[in-house]
Amino acid sequence: MAQTSLVKAFHALSDPLRIQIVETLRHQECCVQDLCKQLKIGQSKISFHLRVLKEADILRSRAQGRWMYYSLNLVQIVALEQQLANYRYDAILERSVAHKSVPG
Repeated sequence: MAQTSLVKAFHALSDPLRIQIVETLRHQECCVQDLCKQLKIGQSKISFHLRVLKEADILRSRAQGRWMYYSLNLVQIVALEQQLANYRYDAILERSVAHKSVPG
């Protein structure tokens, strides 16, 4: 995963409202109006946050008639999980090497 893509994704997930949107979309695909009702937030605010999540590739969208429906982009979610797992693995490996190199 490219550094800029990673930064965008983590930035997008750094806002509590965007986390609520992701949490809502975990369970079902929603249109803007559904998200507004469920989260009790105005359309312009929801649309702004959806755009940030979409630009970070966290969300996918599809048009159906006059409505736009949003869902999680699971490929990107898996890529973020993998990146975090890589950090964890690297940290464990470094601690293991550091621990073995300490005379004792």
